Amino acid sequence: MRALLADVWASPTGRIGMVLTAAILLFITFGPLVTPNPNLLAVQAKFLPPSLAHPMGTDNLGRDLLARAAQGTRAAVLIAVAVVALSSVIGALLGVIAGLLGGWIDRAILIIFDIVSAYPPVILAMGIVALYGTGASNLLLVVTILFLPQFGRMARAQTLSLRNQPFVDAERILGLGTARLVTRHLLPNVVGPLIVLASMNVPVVITIEAGLSFLGLGVQPPQASLGTLIKDGYIYLDQSWWPTIGAAAILAITTLGATLFGEALRDASDPKRKGRFQ
Repeated sequence: MRALLADVWASPTGRIGMVLTAAILLFITFGPLVTPNPNLLAVQAKFLPPSLAHPMGTDNLGRDLLARAAQGTRAAVLIAVAVVALSSVIGALLGVIAGLLGGWIDRAILIIFDIVSAYPPVILAMGIVALYGTGASNLLLVVTILFLPQFGRMARAQTLSLRNQPFVDAERILGLGTARLVTRHLLPNVVGPLIVLASMNVPVVITIEAGLSFLGLGVQPPQASLGTLIKDGYIYLDQSWWPTIGAAAILAITTLGATLFGEALRDASDPKRKGRFQ
């Protein structure tokens, strides 16, 4: 892993991605510790411009925008990491089982993946949210379902290339059960590509979370979200443009950093792409 990160750092895009990602991680870690209460109301101080007391200004209720941006960015990153972790683990298990067992089990799992992939992500998310309600937990469930097919198909493809390898045949001859074969040999061999795919999906999940929250289908008030900050700022754009610009800039930096880091990690882990941007 250290050598892989060194290869990422050797790429100009990788360095930019790592620096931006590190900055965002520092922001969501220490931002809430040094900023005021993000839900503290001060209506008499609404729409204040950036200052030493409020580096990003205040919103329509006088709340500190830097504090709310730190809270919203932390929520977005945590949701993205949780979604990618859950969808990669569940998708990998389904994909490995489908590739190893084949037959009707393989076809059934692929049909499930096809059904999920057939719907536009936002439409499917809106439908599920309409059935089960809004909130961070439901948002987590919805986006996890959306990303299952990607991880499942990759794990299945890797398993199909491994299941006829000599070491798999040897383990079967020795009587190793399917469950232990999957957990001890197949899953460890598909982890590498899944990590790369996961790193590239983190900025996508952050964007989806912001979009759904902008539509009122994601994180709900008083919890801050970059999407709700942009939406609230847009409503009062004629009175103050700081809320929208500030939240949009942080969202752009977060997704840009994660995207560049994911792309550099992909290039560093692929011998055919390695050195492409060096």
